[in-house]
Amino acid sequence: MRSLPEADPGVPDLRSPLRYLWWNARRQAVPLLAGIAYATLWWLVQALMPAVLGKGIEAVTAKNTGSLLTWSAALLALGLLQAFTGIMRHRMAVFNWLAAAYRTVQLTSRQAARLGATLPKRLSTGEVVSVGNSDIAHIGSSMDILLRGVGSIVAIVAVTVILISTSLPLGLLVLFGVPLMAVAVGPLLRPLHDRQRRQRELSGELSTRAADIVAGLRVLRGIGGEQVFAARYRDESQRVRHAGVRVARVESVLEGAQIVLPGLLIAIVTGIGASFAVAGDIPTGQLVAFYLYAVFLIGPMRTLTEAADKLTKGHVAAGRVIRILSIDPDITGGTGTSEGGVLRDSYSGVTLQPGTLTALATSVPGDAIAIADRLGRYAEGDVTFGPAELRTLPLSQVRSRILVADNDARLFNGRLRDELDVRGAATDAQIREALDAACATDIVEALPDGLDAQVAEAGREFSGGQQQRLRLARALLTDPEVLILVEPTSAVDAHTEARIAERLAKARSGRTTLVCTTSPLVLDRAEHVIYVENGRVLAEGTHRQLLDGTPAYAATVTRGED
Repeated sequence: MRSLPEADPGVPDLRSPLRYLWWNARRQAVPLLAGIAYATLWWLVQALMPAVLGKGIEAVTAKNTGSLLTWSAALLALGLLQAFTGIMRHRMAVFNWLAAAYRTVQLTSRQAARLGATLPKRLSTGEVVSVGNSDIAHIGSSMDILLRGVGSIVAIVAVTVILISTSLPLGLLVLFGVPLMAVAVGPLLRPLHDRQRRQRELSGELSTRAADIVAGLRVLRGIGGEQVFAARYRDESQRVRHAGVRVARVESVLEGAQIVLPGLLIAIVTGIGASFAVAGDIPTGQLVAFYLYAVFLIGPMRTLTEAADKLTKGHVAAGRVIRILSIDPDITGGTGTSEGGVLRDSYSGVTLQPGTLTALATSVPGDAIAIADRLGRYAEGDVTFGPAELRTLPLSQVRSRILVADNDARLFNGRLRDELDVRGAATDAQIREALDAACATDIVEALPDGLDAQVAEAGREFSGGQQQRLRLARALLTDPEVLILVEPTSAVDAHTEARIAERLAKARSGRTTLVCTTSPLVLDRAEHVIYVENGRVLAEGTHRQLLDGTPAYAATVTRGED
């Protein structure tokens, strides 16, 4: 038993879709070649059966019992060999399909984690979803079809050689007829390629529209826009349907060609063979064999057409995959080191002292987000962490030591315990402490299975305030060296907000914490408060000091109330 996926998918060749598919093939060269060998043998066994059957018929005609038994035993042996090679070919086909598909899953997942916030900026949600829904399967199919495709070519060559050795005209007819049929279906592949690509683009846009509607359904209902967006979705879905019909038209012609063209060749081969038999040029057994060969050729010739179709789809899918894999993250890291210390944003002047709970209030909410992004290395900026510049540190190290938790963070589906304890190292007592600090204990207690309850996608079964508290508990459980919280209490009531402010100070005691907020309840609990106006630090001190000495701060946090 071989396990999938492999530990390291490797570094793909992204120079072109064809090179990516070739790289995939090379990565699984051994199972691929083994599968091709089994498929080739499977086809060859079937190609030999008409000849053996013909010999058996000749033995019956000649009333030669010994020869009949010999050819009957040969036919039985070929049948057993066909069964074995067919089973092994199928096993290897499934393995190669899964290997190529899972490898692509690994690569795209790794790239999505590497890109982080860059990915949604460059590609729509629908386009990423369509890669997982269909493109990965097409890449797997492009590896799977190689087995039968290569084997079918060998089988056609073998049959042609047999026919030429038996009857030169029939052999030449097959030799030239098969390539002509392949050329005949060639003009269909280009429009199929274009129409499939267009359908995938529209399908990706439709998936994006659906994701946006689901995410904003509450807002849409609140402003009466649900029907408007539903109508837009219907219109776009009809465009996808029409694009699918256009693809199906070409595919139907292609499927029809797979029947008509081989059938035409069969009719011609059988007719010429029958004329030879009537003229006495070939025995009856060979006529039966020629007919069976003509029927047999339907399989490998249809496989070649199927291979052209699947390889075309795989080429389109590979193009979409390498588009994702070719994106470089907006933010990169270096190779430096830092033992930590003061975290400072030179542009704004915001400075976080080690072990201090600091609050940041800004006159414009966007300034707080921009500062948090720079401090967390989600945006470029002149930031120092101790004696080192933040940009010189490895990005993985920055992410593990500095956590920025904002309200755009999502709850993923799965067990709630796993969703909260993302590192998988927390005890039940630690989870309870984090839930208590975030005032989220009541949320878990209300669930029938408690921490073992299953969270739906994006935590949609929880209200906005509940999601916010669960996200805060998750951030506290992560326990980073520096924790930056952006408006962690904006969706809760004043009573809960006061309790969170008090418990947060205790939970993060002695560790560097920045809370971006304009809530007086939270600001009053902070050890140090920084007020930023026009992107720069205007004043610092305690909450009460700033209320008394900085009118702009007082107006911001009290909303202009006296």
